[in-house]
Amino acid sequence: MVMLTQYIAKAMQKATYELLEDETFYGEIPDCVGVWAQANTLESCREDLQDALEGWILLGVRLGHQLPVIDGINLSLFEEFA
Repeated sequence: MVMLTQYIAKAMQKATYELLEDETFYGEIPDCVGVWAQANTLESCREDLQDALEGWILLGVRLGHQLPVIDGINLSLFEEFA
């Protein structure tokens, strides 16, 4: 479980955020294709992005997808539990 927590923390460190024209915030994690969020505040965007990341990881493991290695952390070890 520690490795999963570290993976999430490292992925979130790679997140990028942008203030959109409608004054909402957009965030994404470039290494994790399809993981993004949009919210009214930066903090809400960050929280929604982490929720999206967690769901993306769970679904990816369940479906046997190859998840990106982030800062040397490889979740492929979890594939056997899918």
